[in-house]
Amino acid sequence: MNPPIRVGLLALAILAAEGNRLPLFAQNWSFDARKIALGGVGGSENLATAMIDEQREYRSIVLPFGLLQVLRDFDTFDPDSSNFDMVKAFEYAASPIHFVVGRDDSSSGQTLFVNDIRNAELSRDLSRYRGFAPANNLRAEGLATPSFGGTFKVARGERGSFQGIYVGAGPYLSARAIGAIDEGLTSVLASGVNVPSARYLIANTDQVQAALAVTGGYRGRFAWPAGIGSGSDREGLYVAANYNYLRGFRYGDIDMAITMETDRTGLISLTPTLPPIVITTLDADRGTGFSLDAGAGAVVGNWEFGFGARGIANRIDWSGLEQKRYLLQSLTSGDSDFQESGGVPAGDVRVELPVDYRANLAYATDKWTAAAEVGHGLGGGSFHGGYEHRLGPAELRGGARYTTTKWNPTGGVGVDLSRRVSLDFAVYGTTTNIERKRQMALAVSMRFNGIR
Repeated sequence: MNPPIRVGLLALAILAAEGNRLPLFAQNWSFDARKIALGGVGGSENLATAMIDEQREYRSIVLPFGLLQVLRDFDTFDPDSSNFDMVKAFEYAASPIHFVVGRDDSSSGQTLFVNDIRNAELSRDLSRYRGFAPANNLRAEGLATPSFGGTFKVARGERGSFQGIYVGAGPYLSARAIGAIDEGLTSVLASGVNVPSARYLIANTDQVQAALAVTGGYRGRFAWPAGIGSGSDREGLYVAANYNYLRGFRYGDIDMAITMETDRTGLISLTPTLPPIVITTLDADRGTGFSLDAGAGAVVGNWEFGFGARGIANRIDWSGLEQKRYLLQSLTSGDSDFQESGGVPAGDVRVELPVDYRANLAYATDKWTAAAEVGHGLGGGSFHGGYEHRLGPAELRGGARYTTTKWNPTGGVGVDLSRRVSLDFAVYGTTTNIERKRQMALAVSMRFNGIR
């Protein structure tokens, strides 16, 4: 298959991924079934909340049952295989760890439609793809910035207080996909009734950045004065800030338009007035930039509060861009080779991402815990909330999350196998598919208690 069509069909695939952050921080990639059951609270915590989290008395190891689904269908990822399905590949990539009920039940219309466009073998009779019902407006965007490093404590005080310098590094990966599918086309796919002399448009813009982030920052923990709180070692005020130097090594901007025109009989026209597929790409391998992160958190008695912002003044300036254009003259000929224009220099580009704000609140007792988190940034507004009630060796949990304009329920149970080891189960709603249908996912993890 010609590489440009692989690039272009990213329009129908990357939009299968959900969430206001990339999967690394999303519920679908979380390794802690307890947090998932609580609505995913803390899945995108601010820097100070992460410091508080380091004081928790347990560690989790995921049991990745979802990989059983992915690995047995691995040919889905191979473009040279007859089983290659780009949409399904991205659905798998968006949620590979946990078991998704019904994830193998993609409609035959979806598989046919995507593969036939990929191979320039689209049926002239669009009713053949009846049953495939993609959303009309699709948006997926996120930022993954895992940092690997440590804090050097340069001053220590009473009850765990310290001042420290954080040094770390890690990948910086951002992606944004915005697409629109003509309502007339989705109507035909739903009803199976062809419309004569019609024109349908599938438009999409994808932007991807890959960089190295070198991070220097501050970490501080301040104990409360006597008389405030209960005096536990976990209590105090936590403050954190990062400066991230960004060295970009890959930028890609892909703009694609697929135009389908029908003739007087309602079949795909053999003499279209516009090129059926036009793809314009911008590429660069040099970029520099920076971003700032800051957060504060407090633990007072049974209460925990936090507020943080990631990506303040976030920017990367890309230089040495090259633009290319690809045209495909027919969707039905079976010839998927594109007409390629030579690369031409393009002007420099600055890419800025919105700041991601998070605020969280939690209250915990020996018997129960309630927690909530609200945010706004990549993907718009979000909410995560949940409740946990402890009944001897068992813990019952429930919650909800709101991301990408959709609500999804969560729930689960934890069972103590011993004083040190527990097993956590979670069930949650997910829409990691191009049709945005709600599916049920199952997460399982082992919890080792009394470990910091």
